[in-house]
Amino acid sequence: MQDARTREKMLARGPSALSDVELLAILLRTGMAGKNVFQLAQKLLETFGGLSGLLSTGTTELNVIKGLGPAKRAQVVAVLELSRRGLA
Repeated sequence: MQDARTREKMLARGPSALSDVELLAILLRTGMAGKNVFQLAQKLLETFGGLSGLLSTGTTELNVIKGLGPAKRAQVVAVLELSRRGLA
């Protein structure tokens, strides 16, 4: 239940108190068989070179991440697009 503690940490101390992995884990909500949500979040960041690399990632590029099914891909793509729009 580390993910529940991470949400509580964010609500108590604010989002700036969380690491990139923790913030991404909150978005993803669940991991997959053999890989918890934090490991999945770490894999995403490592694969694309951190948050800046993830921001420049296209929808189809996310297909290479095992455990990132259509629903999670859609969530990540939506947040990335919102981020891009906010930065524009």
